[in-house]
Amino acid sequence: MGLYQRYLAPRVVDLACSPAALASWRRRVVEDLEGVVVEVGFGTGRNLRYYPTSVSEVVAVEPSSVMRRRAASTVAASPVPVRWGDLDGQALSLPDASCDAGVITFALCTIADPLQALFELRRVVKPGGRLRVLEHGHAPDESVARWQRRLEPLERRFADGCHLTRDPVALLNEAGWTIDECYQAYVKGPKPWCYFTSLRAHSASPSPSLNA
Repeated sequence: MGLYQRYLAPRVVDLACSPAALASWRRRVVEDLEGVVVEVGFGTGRNLRYYPTSVSEVVAVEPSSVMRRRAASTVAASPVPVRWGDLDGQALSLPDASCDAGVITFALCTIADPLQALFELRRVVKPGGRLRVLEHGHAPDESVARWQRRLEPLERRFADGCHLTRDPVALLNEAGWTIDECYQAYVKGPKPWCYFTSLRAHSASPSPSLNA
């Protein structure tokens, strides 16, 4: 791993995910959760201020040491307890059915095997438990999608492996999550990066690992 990928790319990604315009999207992702929540791709804790007091603990899964250090003050000031968990959302050490909900925001685009991460979340979230997802991804307009395909090689190189063309709805369906609500829209900004999907889903039953 080069110096850019290790030290600078996490800062670039955090900056891209920080605009105040995202506040309402982030709030809606976590506003109704309760109990123990595992958040894959915790980053610098951008969602933490929006968790309700009904959440008893957030298990933070984050591979970047830079992100973890930058999150320290946010975690320390949080009224909701945070426990640092695994580094890799594709291989969680949490016991089966040990969490009440899972959260992923702007991480399915970067995880090397997002399907495996979603299967892992099905394993650790209790049957009937909730999943909340907020992602950018594949746009429905061919003119925008064409640019996404053109730009994706550069995006992956300079934004820590981020993909522009992944479809979060298709990924959740393939991983066996039942989608309850789906809201998609363009937000202000360059369209290849700004087609957002907000998903609320649940799992009727636990799932074994994708590789089982």
